[in-house]
Amino acid sequence: MHFSDWQSLAPAPAAREFLRRATTLLSPAQQRAVFAQLPTEAELIAHFATAPAGAPLAGVPYLAKDLFDVAGFPTFAGSTFLPEVRPDPTTDSAFIRAVNAAGGVLAGKTHLHEFAYGITGENPHYGDVEHPRFPDRTTGGSSSGSAAAVSAGVVPFALGTDTGGSIRVPAAFCGLYGFRGAPRQPWITDAFPLAPSFDTAGWFTATAADMRTALGALIGLGTSNRTPRGCYLEIPGLSSEVAAACRAAAARLAPPADTATRTELLRRFAGALDAYNIIVALEATAVHAGWSAEYKDRYDTTVWARLNRVHEFTPAQVASADAMLTAVRLAWTSYFLTFDFLILPAVHRPALTKAECTLPQRSRLLSLTAPASLGGLPVLTLPVALDNGLSAGLQIIVNNPQSPVLPWALQPF
Repeated sequence: MHFSDWQSLAPAPAAREFLRRATTLLSPAQQRAVFAQLPTEAELIAHFATAPAGAPLAGVPYLAKDLFDVAGFPTFAGSTFLPEVRPDPTTDSAFIRAVNAAGGVLAGKTHLHEFAYGITGENPHYGDVEHPRFPDRTTGGSSSGSAAAVSAGVVPFALGTDTGGSIRVPAAFCGLYGFRGAPRQPWITDAFPLAPSFDTAGWFTATAADMRTALGALIGLGTSNRTPRGCYLEIPGLSSEVAAACRAAAARLAPPADTATRTELLRRFAGALDAYNIIVALEATAVHAGWSAEYKDRYDTTVWARLNRVHEFTPAQVASADAMLTAVRLAWTSYFLTFDFLILPAVHRPALTKAECTLPQRSRLLSLTAPASLGGLPVLTLPVALDNGLSAGLQIIVNNPQSPVLPWALQPF
């Protein structure tokens, strides 16, 4: 069901249809892994009945990643203990308020990779989130629950966050459209943070038409009198099937980067992964400093290790990361003097199996997403179908959330 299908339903049938989908389209184990909180039927009917009539998203149910506060409900951020160290929210997050004002109907909250510090969608407390069509594979993370809910057809729209790829990777793995905004915007500043310098708010949809509607409703659609100019940068190390599919999909929007542009961007992006890992670890450790020692045994051991590695960083490594951050941002500034967008692959291979959720695979994924993260840039992710029913994705990287590139890029998809 797409936006228009939901909007054709009266409140009571819409509430019942959502709850039917939530309880039948996912297995009981996956319901526990995906849903952090669901309303009762009566509560949901009231939510549908009070959605602003005539608003662009009126009657469209959505789920929110459990980093965004909802008044009256504790925010766990994929952990078991966050409400013990942080007061329960008394107001909704700014992003929730904005979507509700546009007519969206909040239908619950979704689990995530603990504290959003992971790209594989694994969570030892609530269960790993599986790809709805390929249960032996992951949705990707950290916005795993939101991606699974849209991919399974529970809702047509779900909110997520993206620090280092947490919307882009799940969108690519699950064949969805994804949008990430820019850091420090009001929609993200009151969410529970991972690394405030890089955290962004965004969402998933199942179709290009619904993504265009959501963009128009929430940020506005930019217009231009000329065809946008961009190029496709194919990063080495893609699987052969992903490389061929992404190359063909990108050709519908832009040519390959010329030799000089390709050489310069690859050179500038070479150290982005290490810089990203160091700066995020420093910022995340600062976020958790008030309670991490006392609650050490209640963290996912992998997440704890990522927080704790800051003690291994040398002053030279930190200085190098800061210098790389500056260099990457200068590279982006230079690039956008000539071009309107850059296309990068979103993933190097299809969705990972549990056994493949390793550090090298995580690093390979982040090497594709870190350049835009360091640049603090908005990204539209477009799904790319593969012959075996799995999917990859393209990152359409722009320098403004209201770039006219975004609605233009959705037209061929």
